[in-house]
Amino acid sequence: MHSFKGQYEHSIDAKGRIAFPAKMRKVLSPDAQERFVVVRGLETCLYLYPENEWRDVEDALSKANNFTRAGRIAKRNFLRYAEDAALDKQHRIALPTEHTKYAQINGKAIFIGMGQYIEIWSPDVLEKVDADLDPDAFEAIFEQVMGGGSVSDGE
Repeated sequence: MHSFKGQYEHSIDAKGRIAFPAKMRKVLSPDAQERFVVVRGLETCLYLYPENEWRDVEDALSKANNFTRAGRIAKRNFLRYAEDAALDKQHRIALPTEHTKYAQINGKAIFIGMGQYIEIWSPDVLEKVDADLDPDAFEAIFEQVMGGGSVSDGE
């Protein structure tokens, strides 16, 4: 299974292109064919899905009930900002201007591996998000997400 991890900062050129991190490129599935879908994130960032992983997102969204308000809103506000993107010969990806404005990305961006997809953040926005996260709150969130079990420390 291919899994994106790590954090990488790169500069954006005048045409809105940014180098795709080499370590992430190495784990990119051949099924993706170096093609992606970029969408607005649920926070002030962008989500970058390899094309093969995007199929799973579309499949999950197709199960949302169009006859409920929540189903329509979820689909509309996720899919309306979905844009296709691909790596060029220099392994750069062009980020849509509308998306970079939303994510407040200007000059530099940080790629964060999230397993099956990648988050792209403005360094300034990410710094603020990180600063606002109380270490105790992170611990509680991590315990909740990972099942609330405790790890034995040998005592």
